[in-house]
Amino acid sequence: MNTPLKRTIPKQQFLFIPFIMAGFPDEEITIELALSLQELGASAIELGVPYSDPLADGPVIQQAASKSLKSGMTIQRAMELVGKMRKKGVEIPVILFTYYNPVLQLEEKSFFALMHQNDIDGLLIPDLPHEESQHMRKRCKQEKIMYISLVAPTSDTRIEQIATGAEGFLYCVSSLGVTGVRNELHKDIISFLATVKRHSPIPIAVGFGISSDTQVKELMPLCDGVIVGSALLKKIGELEDLLLNPKTKDQAVYEFKQFVLSIVTPISS
Repeated sequence: MNTPLKRTIPKQQFLFIPFIMAGFPDEEITIELALSLQELGASAIELGVPYSDPLADGPVIQQAASKSLKSGMTIQRAMELVGKMRKKGVEIPVILFTYYNPVLQLEEKSFFALMHQNDIDGLLIPDLPHEESQHMRKRCKQEKIMYISLVAPTSDTRIEQIATGAEGFLYCVSSLGVTGVRNELHKDIISFLATVKRHSPIPIAVGFGISSDTQVKELMPLCDGVIVGSALLKKIGELEDLLLNPKTKDQAVYEFKQFVLSIVTPISS
């Protein structure tokens, strides 16, 4: 019998949810980065599963996924990587961020067995529309796994419907298009987030393009958390050679942590 997963998304603090790619630049460094993010106060970690046709991902995440795929990363290995993270001390919730095709290929029974075996708390499938996700939502509820919902400015009349059935936190897409570092927030973000917050019974967190402390500061009065992905992967890419060199790894991890702190400073101040 499956053991119910007990970790939940904290509701009494402003959420910092980082996104990292499984196996980028390698598995051991992925674990070390996850531990560093936990140390810096991450509320949860989104762990990306690399996929060859990532419709929602911008160039930075695509490049990270491509390198991870070339090194042999798969959805099964990504889930097993979470199990390794747990053994090394990662205790915060981990949400698997995967496209739907790898889940289908693995088959549902095996997929959820691996979710439990490796102590994974949540699931986010960006290319599964809300109207087509009912079966997966129901199965996640049975398995005590959070199914994270996405809501975008284009959701319009569907915002209430999406928010009502959401779990964990509601992922608010800050702009149209794919993920990626952006200098400015979408001009309609204030009204969009106000609408989502009015309908959502759970925390709302904003992602897609959050890359600076200025953006975090602007968003804090409007939402309950931020998701940072492309900016982190871009920095990891810049530090890749140093991270993979045992002689310079510690210094590179330190530089990564300082970069993360430069973005999330408003949260802790």
